[in-house]
Amino acid sequence: MSSAWLLPEHIADVLPAQARRVEELRRVWLDAARSYGYELVMPPMLEHIESLLSGTGHALDLKTFKLVDQLSGRTLGLRADITPQVARIDAHLLNREAVTRLCYCGPVLHTRPGSPHASREPLQLGAEIYGHGGLEADLEVAELALQGLQGSELGHGLVMDLADVRLVDGVLEGLGVQLDKAAREAVVAALTAKDVAVLRELARNLPGLAKVPHAAETLVMLTSLYGGDEVIERARATLPQHPLVTTALASLQSLAMSLRQGHDQLTVGYDLSDLSGYAYYSGTRFAIYGAGHADALVRGGRYDEVGAVFGRRRPAVGFSLDLKLLADLLASRVGLAVRHAIRAPWGQDVALRQAVRELRGQGHTVVCVLPGHEHDVQEFDCDRELALVDGRWTLRAL
Repeated sequence: MSSAWLLPEHIADVLPAQARRVEELRRVWLDAARSYGYELVMPPMLEHIESLLSGTGHALDLKTFKLVDQLSGRTLGLRADITPQVARIDAHLLNREAVTRLCYCGPVLHTRPGSPHASREPLQLGAEIYGHGGLEADLEVAELALQGLQGSELGHGLVMDLADVRLVDGVLEGLGVQLDKAAREAVVAALTAKDVAVLRELARNLPGLAKVPHAAETLVMLTSLYGGDEVIERARATLPQHPLVTTALASLQSLAMSLRQGHDQLTVGYDLSDLSGYAYYSGTRFAIYGAGHADALVRGGRYDEVGAVFGRRRPAVGFSLDLKLLADLLASRVGLAVRHAIRAPWGQDVALRQAVRELRGQGHTVVCVLPGHEHDVQEFDCDRELALVDGRWTLRAL
């Protein structure tokens, strides 16, 4: 029999010091979003499965826990991503004609971890803007993501990789290739993994590609298009001439120029074969990496089709991240410093209680020492104390 206190694999409690860090980060990000005019929404943890998975692709279906509703008999899902829920809110509950900016923060559940050490219960935070199809919206969400990282003390050594899912569509159309959904997904997966051997095999065996001259060489070329500004020029010179390719490359170049102008310390590059979330996105994408961390800290981009299934297709762009991951990374870099606090005696003295209330009202942490617990150890470092001096409760250093 397993111990009652054991949790499922890749599920963990968040203990006091780390919980404090997570909450501080949550406040930083939501305050940053509010400063841009984003409104906070709180979707439910579970919904009808059709609503959660509509338009999101097969990958999210595999990540989603499913159960039967005892009231209706319908299948429900525990959300694995909050973005479809926010799209539903924009389309059906708010139904505004004007630009709408929404943000959120809440737990999601995954059937499997995304990596060997990942949690199956990320704390997803994100921001999304609906109703504007221009690059101004793409730039705004990228700027907000960078501001959040800077406010989280993770703003040094950042690298932003840009991509655009329209490129693969333009390349295939430029080659005159028609692929069914399964074949296209196989090509996209190989491109994202930069698996040259699989791409060459697909080019030989897929009916839509096998008869097209230079198809394999063109797809393999995509996997090498990552790096600095030279990538855009190489892409223009080597990829098929097609309106989608032209538009995508121009958008990426413009976005990079604007980001560099506002962020001198940011390294902006391109990874034109990174098609992660291809079924989800419809245009430019970005991933922000921190120094010494292999996984992206923030991912975002344009997904204009996300609201179509709810009967209201309109431009949408946003980003999301896992606050727990950020908190872990921050702890590994700077440690979880204890929070300074004020120690106060426990008592019913009216003046003492008033002094404690005033200090707490000023934002201080005041820990009242309960009788018999004068030497308890906890995460707060009491560097000051409230003491009775000449008949007055006075704050003094320890």
